[in-house]
Amino acid sequence: MMIRLFHWYNPPCVTGPKNPTRNPSRFYAGVSATFLERLSGVSLSLRFISAAFFGLLLVQSASIDSKMAIKTKGFFEGIFPDELKKILQSVASEWGDVVDNMDSLQVIPLKGAMTNEVFQINWPTKSGDVIRKLLIRIYGEGVEVFFKRDDEVRTFECMSRHGQGPRLLGRFADGRVEEFIHARTLSAADLRDPEISALVAAKMREFHDLDMPGPRSVLLWTRMRNWLAEAKSLCSAKDAQKFQLNNLEGEISMLEKWLSQDDQDIGFCHNDLQYGNIMMDEDTRSITIIDYEYASYNPVAYDIANHFCEMVANYHSETPHILDYSKYPGLEERRRFVYAYLSASGNKPSEDEVERLVDDAENYTLANHIFWGLWGIISGYVNSLDFDYLEYARQRFEQYWLRRPVLLGSSVAYANGYAVDAT
Repeated sequence: MMIRLFHWYNPPCVTGPKNPTRNPSRFYAGVSATFLERLSGVSLSLRFISAAFFGLLLVQSASIDSKMAIKTKGFFEGIFPDELKKILQSVASEWGDVVDNMDSLQVIPLKGAMTNEVFQINWPTKSGDVIRKLLIRIYGEGVEVFFKRDDEVRTFECMSRHGQGPRLLGRFADGRVEEFIHARTLSAADLRDPEISALVAAKMREFHDLDMPGPRSVLLWTRMRNWLAEAKSLCSAKDAQKFQLNNLEGEISMLEKWLSQDDQDIGFCHNDLQYGNIMMDEDTRSITIIDYEYASYNPVAYDIANHFCEMVANYHSETPHILDYSKYPGLEERRRFVYAYLSASGNKPSEDEVERLVDDAENYTLANHIFWGLWGIISGYVNSLDFDYLEYARQRFEQYWLRRPVLLGSSVAYANGYAVDAT
C-alpha cells in the first residue's frame, strides 16, 4: 500500500496573497479541561492505537461539538501500525531530537471531532524537558453524501503547502498526520468580541482570495439539490411532509435565480466557518482556519452569511442542537464585520460597498438555512450520535420560512409553524 510522505516544499498548487499570515509554532488546543482531567496521567502507546483499530472505540467518550458523525471502522488490522510508524519515523528524522522508542509516545484522543477520529501525539525529546506534538486524523465513514473525501484531501494538501492551516506531515490510505498548531479553538463568545471578529473577517478575506485549482464555479446550488434528493430518499413520508421537501426544489431554484448576480464576488469559501473551525494564537493574535470538508468556490456573501448564522449556535452547551436566534448579530455588528472584511484588501471601502455586501449576505442566509436544514435531515437518518439532528433541521427551516417573506417581500400564509405561498 502506498504511503505518501511530505516535506516542506512549495509546488505551484495554490497562490495566496503576497503576505499570508502564518505562525510557525502552532498546536491544536481543542481539548476541554474536563476531558483532559479524565485523561490525566494516562500514557497510551502506539500498540494501544493498534488495538483501538481492532475494535476498541477510543473516542466514544468525545462529546459532540460540531457538524458530522464518526463511523468507526475497526481499521487497518495488521497494516495501520506499520504505515503509521513509517510516517512517524520520517517526522522523527526531520525533527532530529525526539526519542527513538515509540512506546514512550503519549496518545490522547481529542474531544469534538465528528467527521474523523483525531489523536494528539506527545513525543518526548532526548533532552527530556521538551515534548514535540503532532496530530493523527483517521477519516470517518458515511461522509460521501456531504462531500468528496478526495476533494477535501486535495484542498488540505494545497492549503498545507502554502501556509494556510496545519502542515501535512504524511498521508496513508484512511488518514493523515498533521502539524499540531499552537493556538486555541475559539468559543461561541469569541465570535462576538469586536477585536477577534475583525481578525476573523480579515482572515476570511485572505481565504477567499486564494487561487485554488479547479473551475471557479459556484457549487452551492448543485450541492443543495444533491442533498435534497438524498433527504427525499431517506425521509419517512411524515418527515417529508413536515419539512416540505416537495416544495424545496422550487425554493432552491427561486433562490438561485434571485441571488445569482453577474457581478457578485466569487471566492474560495470555507462554507462552515463556525467557531470550532477557527483557531487563534494568543501571543501573536494570528488566526488559522481549519477543517475544509465543505470548502469550495461560492459567492463570498454566502460564506459571510454562514458565519453570521453560526453565531446563534453553541456546540459546547448541554443542548448543542439548540439555536438561539436572539443572538443573531444585529445590523451594526454585521456592518462592522463586513467593513473589516473589505478593509483587509488594503483599501478603505465605501459605505455603498459595505451596505451592498451586508445586504447580499443577509439574503444568502435563506440559502444557508436550507443548506444546513437538509444536512440535519440526512444526518438524522444516517448518524446515531447523541445530537438531535432533526430538531436542528426543524429550527433551520423554521428560520427560512420566517425570514423568507421579510427578505423576499412575498405574500405568505402560515400553517403548522411553516409558511407557504399564498398566491
